[in-house]
Parts: sequence; C-alpha cells; structure tokens
Amino acid sequence: MQPTAFTCRAQEARQRQLATDAPLPNVRDVAFIAAAAWQKEALAAEKREAREVATRLHRIEASLERTTEDRGLSENPDRGFADRPVLRALG
Repeated sequence: MQPTAFTCRAQEARQRQLATDAPLPNVRDVAFIAAAAWQKEALAAEKREAREVATRLHRIEASLERTTEDRGLSENPDRGFADRPVLRALG
C-alpha cells in the first residue's frame, strides 16, 4: 500500500519538528534528510493521485460513450433508458 500525499506531508512536518527540537546535530541532520525524503514521496503521491482521478474520469466518459453507441445500434433504443436512474430536480 502506498502512502497518500496527506500522510507524507504529515510525516514531513513531524520530521521537521523533530529536527528543530533535537539537541544533537547528528539527530537533526537525519531528521532533515528524512523530511526531504517524505517531501519527495509526497510529490510522487500527488502525481499518482492525480493520475488515478484522471483515469477514473476517462473510464466514466468511455462507459458513457459506449452506452450511447450501443443504444444507437439497438432495434429498440429506448429500452436502454429503463435501467438508468431518473435525476429529478428537487424544488
């Protein structure tokens, strides 16, 4: 399982806080390196999440196009609308 961008940003902030609170210079250095690593992982997670959203939208659009095309080829194109939910404006 890959961490989300939110988790990575939280870990980055935690490591930066540890670095500022650390009395020893070597602990500070390691915490700053860890914060930089979490920052890189957050950027990768943001790209990954953006791709997932784009893929979902593409799949939804493709499925809508397929259902429209299938109805056009049917002998009874109105039959396909029976299974779709009816969206009514409330008001």
